Amino acid sequence: MADSAECCQRLATELGITTTVARLLCQRGMADVAEARRFLQPRLSGLTAPDRMADRAVAAERLVRAIQSGERIGIFGDYDCDGITSTAILAEILGRLGAQVLPRLASRFDGGYGLSITAAEQVAGSEVSLLLTCDCGSSDHESIGWLKARGIETIVIDHHLVPDEPLPALAFLNPHRKDCSFGFTALASCGLALSLAAAVRAALKADLDLRQWLDLVAIGTIADVVPLIGDNRALVRAGMRIIDERRRPGLSLLLDKARLEPGRPITSEDLAFRVAPRLNAPGRLGDPGPALDLLMAQDLAEARARVEVVEELQLQRRRLQEKTLKEAVEDLEREQMQDAAAIVVGRSGWSSGIVGIVAGRLAQQYKRPAAVIAFVDGKGRGSVRGPKGALLHDLLSGVADCLLRFGGHQAAAGLDVAEDRFGEFKSRFIASADRTKAHDDQSQGEGPSVELQPEDDALQVARELSLLEPYGQCNPRPKLLLRAEVLEAREVRGGHLRLDLERRGGARIGAFGPGMGNRADSLKGAILVSGSLRESTFLGRNRAELVIESAEPEGQAPDLAGTVTADMLA
Repeated sequence: MADSAECCQRLATELGITTTVARLLCQRGMADVAEARRFLQPRLSGLTAPDRMADRAVAAERLVRAIQSGERIGIFGDYDCDGITSTAILAEILGRLGAQVLPRLASRFDGGYGLSITAAEQVAGSEVSLLLTCDCGSSDHESIGWLKARGIETIVIDHHLVPDEPLPALAFLNPHRKDCSFGFTALASCGLALSLAAAVRAALKADLDLRQWLDLVAIGTIADVVPLIGDNRALVRAGMRIIDERRRPGLSLLLDKARLEPGRPITSEDLAFRVAPRLNAPGRLGDPGPALDLLMAQDLAEARARVEVVEELQLQRRRLQEKTLKEAVEDLEREQMQDAAAIVVGRSGWSSGIVGIVAGRLAQQYKRPAAVIAFVDGKGRGSVRGPKGALLHDLLSGVADCLLRFGGHQAAAGLDVAEDRFGEFKSRFIASADRTKAHDDQSQGEGPSVELQPEDDALQVARELSLLEPYGQCNPRPKLLLRAEVLEAREVRGGHLRLDLERRGGARIGAFGPGMGNRADSLKGAILVSGSLRESTFLGRNRAELVIESAEPEGQAPDLAGTVTADMLA
């Protein structure tokens, strides 16, 4: 451990950071000072050079010709945040560059995901000669071929998995192509859209600062749960600064609806849990267009009317979600499915736009794969979610012969099933999960990331941890371990817990335990607390506060495997 201690000390000295944060960086594999500095200070100038992205130049050249000849360009995006933001980015930038654009979005309830034949027919009827797809198209061979036969060329912008069959598109921008040499494969479609727009701007030699669209890139990237490393980290960090400036009228009003007050820096969790669900709400209930209209609103007067529509749909989505979740729990309890290896529930009358959220909530609550299916006219459309480590795509592959179709990946998947085969699917899916132990939650037992060092000022550590933002896939919010004496423990309004603690060395710190108020009487003396550290302005004072995930008497310490403690690096 001597080398580790030396590494941490070097990082702390060279970067001017606390020992706690230095140890956290070391634990995450950033022992090199230059590498750690790039991580803490990501810059747009360090983005991967785009010139090796397959078909980027071809797509840009075709768009320039379309702009210069006055062609009408269709832009078709998926109905989720990545598709919506990608569509807005291209519609606004190409419009500013002189293009005639017609943006539209897919519908879950009229054609479904991607560029369906229904959507292709709508495109063909809109008198466009060139179509850009955003966050879809990689598997839409039939629709793209259908458009090509009618003289409409397609440029596909997508980041989903690429089938082996060649795509009949004019250009196909997807870093997952085997013949694409672009060095960063984790871009979401919104990042690819901005890159293509940059290529068009350069070809036209236009004076247009594209950084103003990084707010949309940040939202789409975070909402799509792509790895927040490398280029994505730089793009999102810069985009969050743009969001803080509230330049976009519709987004500014949406932040107000989400109770994100001006002056407090936006976090990745804010975007993931308070902004993205609002933008996704219209598409979950019907037409996703109101979300796109809101983002593209030109002034506050226009945005005010549009934000009310989106917020009302968000409230409807939330009510429908809670009703569906309640009914799903009733079903699984009635069938005594709580202890089964997987959860499978389905009803007529449920909305297919809600089942993914409900499946996620059940998987989180019961720590096992959950399939939730909405039936209409004898056909069910469902979503499957699971705890960390569950291989959902493999589970569905094992029962594929009783499904109409399925797709997705190991962390999230969707399916269609005939209602008369639902019982067969249910029993076989549960049996498959039991054989593979897919209900095991591999996230359990993960220890806190690092111990809060006694010599470090907690407020300084909290402020330095903000440099690790944005948190998300491949860069989780760090958990800290704190050894302390309980000075006071009390239950506060709402059933929450507040602790006044004395750290080793005598410094005091507050801790807050959401929903843990009933533990106030049992926490006394020396305890071990783990959770996330944040800067709090409660009662107008800037101080550090630990948001508790677990708190136990020191004699009943949790397993600290994986935790970097003071003793290990002494």
